[in-house]
Amino acid sequence: MSEPEKITIIEGPPPTFEIVGDPWLLGLIEGPMPSRVAVCRVRTANGPSLVERCYRAWRDGQPIHLEYRSEDGLTQQAPITAVRFLDSPDGHLLLIWVRLEEGDIEIEFEFEDDETEEDFDFDLDFEDEDDEDQDFDFSI
Repeated sequence: MSEPEKITIIEGPPPTFEIVGDPWLLGLIEGPMPSRVAVCRVRTANGPSLVERCYRAWRDGQPIHLEYRSEDGLTQQAPITAVRFLDSPDGHLLLIWVRLEEGDIEIEFEFEDDETEEDFDFDLDFEDEDDEDQDFDFSI
């Protein structure tokens, strides 16, 4: 049996995977293990040849995997379910959709807070124009 096909990310930071919920992806994640489809973006100089490598593997009924280093430096693999390249001024941008098992998914929330206290007006005047008409004189 031949070695499974793979695309390896050899330099740069670990890829950032974004979970995708598009309906067309539902048929790609069927299997014995609960999984989700995620997309990552990778810059490359040879986008068309990498896409062609995926198409050849799928045509021959073979899986193809994305091999990358995780945040802790360990080599990881994820099955590629779809791939596409886009032209950009810096070369090609490869969009790779992979299947991640539910146990491998780590959700990270980021909040971009560009606002500072200086952006807010804390000296708000809450006086109501009708305050003059109201009498709050209490006597006991």
